[in-house]
Amino acid sequence: MNQQKSSPTAHMTNNEIMQKLREDNDRHAATGERRRAYILTFGCQQNVADSEKLSGMCEQMGYVLTDRAEEADLIMVNTCAIREHAEQKALSVVGQYKHLKAKKPDMVIGVCGCMVAQEHRRETLRRSYPYVDFVFGTTVLHHFPRLLWDKLRSGKRMFSRESENDSKVVVEGLPIKRDSNYRAWVSVMYGCNNFCSYCIVPYVRGRERSRNKDEIIAEVKDLVSRGYRDITLLGQNVNSFNKGSEDGYDFAALMRDLDTIEGDYTLRFMTSHPKDATVALMDAMAGGKHIARHFHLPMQSGSDAILKKMNRHYDTERYLSIVDGLRARMPDITITSDIIVGFPGETEEDFEATLDMLRRVKFDMLFSFIYSPRPGTPAAAMEDQIPDKVKNERFDRLLALQNEIAAEKNQTMVGTTVRVLCDGVSKNNAAMYNGRTEGNKIVFFEGNEEDTGRFVNVRIDRAEAFALYGEKVN
Repeated sequence: MNQQKSSPTAHMTNNEIMQKLREDNDRHAATGERRRAYILTFGCQQNVADSEKLSGMCEQMGYVLTDRAEEADLIMVNTCAIREHAEQKALSVVGQYKHLKAKKPDMVIGVCGCMVAQEHRRETLRRSYPYVDFVFGTTVLHHFPRLLWDKLRSGKRMFSRESENDSKVVVEGLPIKRDSNYRAWVSVMYGCNNFCSYCIVPYVRGRERSRNKDEIIAEVKDLVSRGYRDITLLGQNVNSFNKGSEDGYDFAALMRDLDTIEGDYTLRFMTSHPKDATVALMDAMAGGKHIARHFHLPMQSGSDAILKKMNRHYDTERYLSIVDGLRARMPDITITSDIIVGFPGETEEDFEATLDMLRRVKFDMLFSFIYSPRPGTPAAAMEDQIPDKVKNERFDRLLALQNEIAAEKNQTMVGTTVRVLCDGVSKNNAAMYNGRTEGNKIVFFEGNEEDTGRFVNVRIDRAEAFALYGEKVN
């Protein structure tokens, strides 16, 4: 961190710094309005969970949260680096804030997250975005109050640099301001050791490090006691939780312990890597009382040759054995996956092998992506990059097949009654409410405001590839 040796906060704890900022904001509020903070999040659920911590710290520092950037005294942009498009979109939005700061010179702008964990992106912000006041990556989220305090006191720009030790530390006890009062994200581990050849995540989120099981159990117990109905455990690869530990306590053991918590809730997890999916985890799910019968198992390709080039450490035989194991134990399980189309060197034969796997597995839902080179990853330097025209044509064929499969699978649910956690009025149709099943399928129905955040039973009378429609029943 710039000016780290002379930092006025070097001797202060995080809580002491947040208290100092709260006192400063309290004094400001006594002479006028309380300062406001705006947080914009790009990317995955882990970023959402990180932003909930940023929000929690903002509130503890005396800020009022706002959903309008132009009202803010503090703007935080939490960025994503999974694809070039995500980075460009974040930079574009940050560029628009130049005009807001011109109107309000005392506004403070911070940029954090995966994008700025990359040195070249920090340099871009340093040189081309002089109105950005401070920057920090994913492994030093807890430095946020310190950076803000030092910026406000010194007036200097702050660009935090993560050390090797930062990527080994798990910081507990940060305040959390959750976006929902019935759905919650709980990180169980951070970082990734897999180094898939197309992925930037290990470079921007550091090595795998797991939280203490007692901290996780205490957090989930607290959420259940406060009425949270849907709790998702997060990690780049949750199956690696506590991997290599001396006590042998693994992710399956954690799921079994969490499942014993009394209450009316559903427990989920994401994301799983097939190479670490265990029989013990399948058994824990099958015997669980609260564990959702939904498994998101990214396949990425149906070609063994491409999987090897992706450095995925499994083949299609291993993948199918997991699918068969899940369905043998839980015939009603929902299985979803990720597919990358157009990976370097993908032949028509390789792509047909992926389509064959779709026909064999019959995924309930599929999240598919056209391969996009990420600078700094091995795949970006590979030969035989696939032309965009070919990638787009294959992508369309993949979607067409998956739509047929999803529509066929959803059609079997017509006439059944499913339990749905209601999310409120649909954003696309104000006359309908919507929610998700245990298998994470979207259901539309006629409801009322009191249904929001509650479980309701819906009898399905119509099905499409992407959604179910039905009538609420007692």
